[in-house]
Amino acid sequence: MKFAIAVMSSPHAPATRRALRFTEAALAAGHDVVRVFFYGEGVHTASASLVVPQDEVDVGAQWRSLIAERQLDAVVCIAAGLRRGVLNAEEAARWERPAAAVLPPIELSGLGQLHEAAQHADRLICFGGD
Repeated sequence: MKFAIAVMSSPHAPATRRALRFTEAALAAGHDVVRVFFYGEGVHTASASLVVPQDEVDVGAQWRSLIAERQLDAVVCIAAGLRRGVLNAEEAARWERPAAAVLPPIELSGLGQLHEAAQHADRLICFGGD
């Protein structure tokens, strides 16, 4: 089975952790994940500006680790990212902002990436929405 995963909750929301665990379980079971798409408050998962207290789980770091280890295609919605200050170097320069905030291996791209992922997947699984 091929899954496209949409994460629409902030990194500290339970839905984001559930999305991570679902993705790990799907991969462990031999399924494919065609793309992970961060939208709405979910774009903060890719933010270098987010600081997680030492006594809390850094779900964003766990996502980035899973994405890098499994070489998953992971995208932050550019429109949602711009509204929330989650920019890559190109957009930071374009909008004359002092810093980029998107951490690799996640990339910034358009909402069309979610549509494309849904077309290539057997299932689009959506998590959250704060």
